[in-house]
Amino acid sequence: MDLTFILFLLFGTIMTIASVLVITTRNPVHAALFLVLAFFNASGVWMLLHAEFLAIALILVYVGAVMVLFLFVVMMLDINIERLRQGFWSYLPLGLVVAAVMVFEMAVVVGGKYFTIEAMPAPAAAAGVSNTKSLAWLLFTDYVYPFEIASFVLLVAMLAAVALTLRHRTGNKAIDPSEQIKVKREDRVRVVSMASERHD
Repeated sequence: MDLTFILFLLFGTIMTIASVLVITTRNPVHAALFLVLAFFNASGVWMLLHAEFLAIALILVYVGAVMVLFLFVVMMLDINIERLRQGFWSYLPLGLVVAAVMVFEMAVVVGGKYFTIEAMPAPAAAAGVSNTKSLAWLLFTDYVYPFEIASFVLLVAMLAAVALTLRHRTGNKAIDPSEQIKVKREDRVRVVSMASERHD
């Protein structure tokens, strides 16, 4: 066994254990931390596959942004675990059906020799060109329009999320920007003429 295979077994084992602990841990903060550990090991697997961009993106986007936000939300909210567990067994049949479908799909993927589709051979990487540069070249040439459409969809989703969660409260001291723009100098400055005073 070479070092790459040993590292793959190490990353895969830790990622599997951390993933199981994510769904079995009672404390949501601990579950989020185990998910961070799973993401770190998944990025290690991507590094072994020479996909540096995906590994770094997984760390920066999921661990650095999404999971930190999730941890803040979990720690700030007062989550009642017992209340969440009420009615848990009523969803068990649906959960078993979903689990059976997922097991069947994984069996189809793992047992690929019975469901094999001829795949095109992967193109050989050019000498001295990293996969990050190749990905960027494809993203901004051949796939520039789907990339722009996806960015527009994400922008619309972000604006919709802000609009749906926006609550107008009465009695607060918020400043209306449109009223600030419309203000004139005469509304802010008032020149008062006063008689001069003499001190003897």
